[in-house]
Amino acid sequence: MNPIVTEVTNNIVERSKKLRTKYLEDMKKAQEKGPHRGVLSCGNLAHGFAACNPQDKQKLTLMEEANIGIVSSYNDMLSAHQPYEDYPRIIREAVTEMGSVAQFAGGVPAMCDGVTQGQDGMELSLFSRDNIAQGAAIALSHNMFDAALFLGICDKIVPGLLISALRFGQLPCLFVPAGPMKSGITNAQKAAVRQRFAKGEASREELLEAESASYHSAGTCTFYGTANSNQLLVEIMGLQLPGSSFVSPDDPLREALTRHTAQLAAKTTALGRDYRPIYEVIDERSIVNSIVGLLATGGSTNHTMHIVAYARAAGIVVTWDDFSELSKAVPLLTRIYPNGQADINHFHAAGGMAFLVKQLIKGGLVHEDVNTIVGKGLSHYAKEPFLDGGNVVWKEGTDVSLDADVVRPIENPFSKEGGLSLLKGNLGRSVIKVSAVKEESRIIEAPAVVFHNQNDLAKAISSGELERDCVAVVRFQGPKAIGMPELHKLTPYLGNLQDKGFKVALVTDGRMSGASGKVPAAIHLTPEALAGGLIGKIKDGDLMRLDAVTGTLSLLVSDDELAGREAATHDLSESHQGMGRELFYAQRTLVSGAEQGACSLFAE
Repeated sequence: MNPIVTEVTNNIVERSKKLRTKYLEDMKKAQEKGPHRGVLSCGNLAHGFAACNPQDKQKLTLMEEANIGIVSSYNDMLSAHQPYEDYPRIIREAVTEMGSVAQFAGGVPAMCDGVTQGQDGMELSLFSRDNIAQGAAIALSHNMFDAALFLGICDKIVPGLLISALRFGQLPCLFVPAGPMKSGITNAQKAAVRQRFAKGEASREELLEAESASYHSAGTCTFYGTANSNQLLVEIMGLQLPGSSFVSPDDPLREALTRHTAQLAAKTTALGRDYRPIYEVIDERSIVNSIVGLLATGGSTNHTMHIVAYARAAGIVVTWDDFSELSKAVPLLTRIYPNGQADINHFHAAGGMAFLVKQLIKGGLVHEDVNTIVGKGLSHYAKEPFLDGGNVVWKEGTDVSLDADVVRPIENPFSKEGGLSLLKGNLGRSVIKVSAVKEESRIIEAPAVVFHNQNDLAKAISSGELERDCVAVVRFQGPKAIGMPELHKLTPYLGNLQDKGFKVALVTDGRMSGASGKVPAAIHLTPEALAGGLIGKIKDGDLMRLDAVTGTLSLLVSDDELAGREAATHDLSESHQGMGRELFYAQRTLVSGAEQGACSLFAE
């Protein structure tokens, strides 16, 4: 094992001892009760299977066959989640063939950041993760189930489902992907039209035509944002079938993988001989593997919060220092848009997960001796699934990259360090996605221009007001302020300034996106402005320095000057009303800082 990976893992184990011990004790207590519906009264049980057919009622009464709970984030609006419409039927049929029962336990909301980007609804996006975790917990709280299948793909949905799954750790919990849409127009073409629109050189009709040619069918968006990062991380943690993440919805292999997952869930309950509860699958090593996978592929910055939150659900304490230390050891092995021009389908075709896992094991960068839903050892995930007479079989993955512009071997990485960095300084702590930022753009020293919302910054750039070197500061965007919306809308505007030759960067206590691109962006800055962070004292014209090479972010103003300044205030009432935002007062009040996962679920 790489010594840095070993050291970080040991640090996490030591830091988590108290919390992890309590978590394991709680899970073992839940496990000792046996089949959960066995503790239900006759009235409870009768309600639980009232709508079942007579055969299933008999099975559930005798407590000898498994009951698999299905938790789904299906809706028609999300292209990634629309394929889930027919999955409950497929799962029930597959489980029935095993002699067991499957029931749809409940649905959870699934909002699309692509639809809400730059809109009021985006201010509910991050909070939806905790709402999803609670919704999934309610679905499983009926105590009827011996295992659970979680159907989810996109941004906050998978982390929310995973948080809930880990709190029902006594159950086998398996995740069921649906796969990406086929490739549309190239990412370079799409980005070019977006930037032309931001400059007023493309019409809305031309922009919509380009966007529709990119996001054109059922399936996950094909760029490497949070959704596809979710799939990669869940697979590398051993919670999905090997090689299942990026098989398209209309591929016959997709349905076969879903059936196989459903039957595996039935085989691994406490009623059988191969019990695999999720609390025994996920441990500190699994979490480290997920961070390594994120860094090696330049994945979504959102996971600097999501990993912290779902690790906490398993009694494991992760900090941004863990990401930073691992980034020094983990090379960047992929170039997938926005870190390159290829999309997730190109990655899959070039060797995909099997090749990536092989390289990480070869480099001693992941823990191979982990538990997974298919058995002991991450080496299971160095294999690819194929159809053989209607059944799924796994074959050894390729030993060589089939496209070195997309994914490379451990001996020849795109860069020696991972795609994410931690920035520290007098402003606090923030993260930056450097994998898509050119080396000449990684150090910016320029005057600040301060805004309190993203629309004002976009207008200033469009009007020509910011034709100069600058560090754009967008504050009062944090979780306590307005729910930490993504500011991805700003990417083409800031990109246009950069293309004109100006040195430009973004600093914010909000989020950017899983699609953060070529402009250096110090995001998730904590403490946020509303919590007293120094970002609240920045003034227009203050000199700032962002150095992604040394990992520093500094306001170059004397301590004496800052001590005499009043922190800015901002009326947030418009962001607390309308589009349902008034219903999320409790989350804004309870939410932790970004480095603690921006989470409202756990008492510290």
